[in-house]
Amino acid sequence: MRRRELPDVVVTGIGAVTPLGVGARTLNDRWTAGASAFRDGEAPCSDFDPSDHLSMKEARRADRFTQFAVVASDEAMREAGWADELPYDPFRIGCVLGTGIGGIGTLEDNHDTLRDDGAQNVSPLAIPLMMSNAGSAALSLRHGLKGPIFSVVSACAAGGHAIGTAMRAIQSGDAQAVVTGGSEAALTPLSRASFASMSAVSPTGISRPFDERRDGFVMGEGAAVLVLEDGESARARGANILATVRGYGATGDANHITAPEADGNGGARAIMLAMEDAGLTAADIDYVNAHGTSTQLNDRAETAALKTALGEYAHKVPVSSTKSAIGHLLGAAGAVEAVATILALRDRVSPPTLGYEVPEDGMDLDYVPLTAQPMQTASDERAVALSNSFGFGGHNVTLCLETA
Repeated sequence: MRRRELPDVVVTGIGAVTPLGVGARTLNDRWTAGASAFRDGEAPCSDFDPSDHLSMKEARRADRFTQFAVVASDEAMREAGWADELPYDPFRIGCVLGTGIGGIGTLEDNHDTLRDDGAQNVSPLAIPLMMSNAGSAALSLRHGLKGPIFSVVSACAAGGHAIGTAMRAIQSGDAQAVVTGGSEAALTPLSRASFASMSAVSPTGISRPFDERRDGFVMGEGAAVLVLEDGESARARGANILATVRGYGATGDANHITAPEADGNGGARAIMLAMEDAGLTAADIDYVNAHGTSTQLNDRAETAALKTALGEYAHKVPVSSTKSAIGHLLGAAGAVEAVATILALRDRVSPPTLGYEVPEDGMDLDYVPLTAQPMQTASDERAVALSNSFGFGGHNVTLCLETA
């Protein structure tokens, strides 16, 4: 059971910019329908044009990862009913945004300028745009948020860590509400070259998590933002509650800078901590949104982690990977996947793992191959899911989410 009684933390707004388009529902609808966002071996946000959403000045003063976060936050704030006026004291509203790399596009561009044109031509905005906390600072400025404002940087676990940290801030009384999520825009020459050099990305440009033929992840970009509120406060103001963040578990592998433990022990522990925090057991879980990167090591270790954490129920719970449709969004992945999971729970549909056709010996869970499936829930009143995020450095995060 949950270690101690804590306030409930609810989600009242969600927003997203992903390779499948602008908007949280666009992500959900297109992924569920089996759409793929891959183009020439990557998953860019091709439909995103900053001029559609931001003024020229706003766009110029924000790296692409910050632009994504701002647009996703606008959508989330509108849905939460915060567009015209904040419902609480601004000093009681925080912002925690995750990123893996931050403004690397700005960094690379200005390094090129320094090398080719001299120091006098480097932009005075280079540091404010490239710093990893630029996204959270931008959301604070845009929406007048004055509570705890900071960023979380933990590679591919950053979005999940941000949401868990935001949850804890509300439960501890440090904030009444927190705008949270993750954002990444790392489709840059240095990022591409580095990931390729370590043989992490797919040479075929195909993302097929859990499939025996998987050969690496496909790089993507995007952002997702969620509005979290103290449940009692949200209900008092008549908010439309989308979901509850029931549990959060975080561990470290202490194993290798990029490789997970083969037995998935760290990931299993994070999953079990999230269920314990939620006061739930494996029998209560209806769906798992897997980290599912389409790399040999991750998918095998995550399967082992799920078997350890869920026991006999591991083979009964559908498991699918958003990355099969939009690639790996690095520090934004956990937040985007949390949004996708909330909408999957709402619809009682397990979205598909695209590209999964060839099983691998020992990897025998229900990976929801190719097409979406109706979600069979343990309870008629609610649907519950786990969302996993595992990052370079050995970071493991699991969120436990429940429909309103």
